[in-house]
Amino acid sequence: MSNRPLLVFDFDGVIVDGMEEYWWSACLACLRLSAADGMRHQVPNRVPDGFRQLRPWIHHGWEMVLMASLLQERDGLLQRIGVDAFVAAYSEHCRQALEARDWSPQQLQEALEHVRHSAMAEDRSTWLNRHRPFAGVPQRLRSLASEGVDWAVLTTKGRAFTAELLDAFDLQPALLFGHEAGSKPDVLQRLIAEQSLCGFVEDRLATLETVLATPGLRSLPCFLAEWGYLRPSDRQALPQGVQLLALTQFAAPLADWT
Repeated sequence: MSNRPLLVFDFDGVIVDGMEEYWWSACLACLRLSAADGMRHQVPNRVPDGFRQLRPWIHHGWEMVLMASLLQERDGLLQRIGVDAFVAAYSEHCRQALEARDWSPQQLQEALEHVRHSAMAEDRSTWLNRHRPFAGVPQRLRSLASEGVDWAVLTTKGRAFTAELLDAFDLQPALLFGHEAGSKPDVLQRLIAEQSLCGFVEDRLATLETVLATPGLRSLPCFLAEWGYLRPSDRQALPQGVQLLALTQFAAPLADWT
């Protein structure tokens, strides 16, 4: 374990914009679950506005598969009530949609990961090109070493997929944790017991609130990435301990972030 301070980053919505891949893979997973034939040409090419609007509420990969199913369902719940009403009771509507389809989160997650494994095996470059790093972020991550800081990635994406993308972007974090490592608060608790953490950068406000409510993490500097998948209200009245981080500020020396 390094003696250098460690800065921890979420991946989706902080380092990489994978909106195109989310939609493509989620649609293929839906078709796989429905035992459809000719899956590839049936995926709508354009990411619908509804999916972009829902993305800030999505926490796990299986939810993307469920949203893709709902968005393609004619006269379904999401079409009837609209995005705003759906997210107002997001967890309950997800539960109802799972029950209506007789699906489980594990089943959807496995279908999504199967699609991604197959895509990487069959045409790795095309799959990788569906992701784009946010402008300036890779360069800034590489420059942290000059400030005596190591950086790590902590994501709910599978570790293997994240490692593939980081390698494609020529990024080498000191540590990498996928969803297999456990919840983000649990991983951060283990890390902070072993070395000095100088912050956690995330684009999901609810995750930061959970982190700050976790024993041992209440003094961890938490930064909300303004360039990520934020809900309209996320920039307003941030809780104590959470600081909004703009790309211009991210590019500045770490000492100037607070």
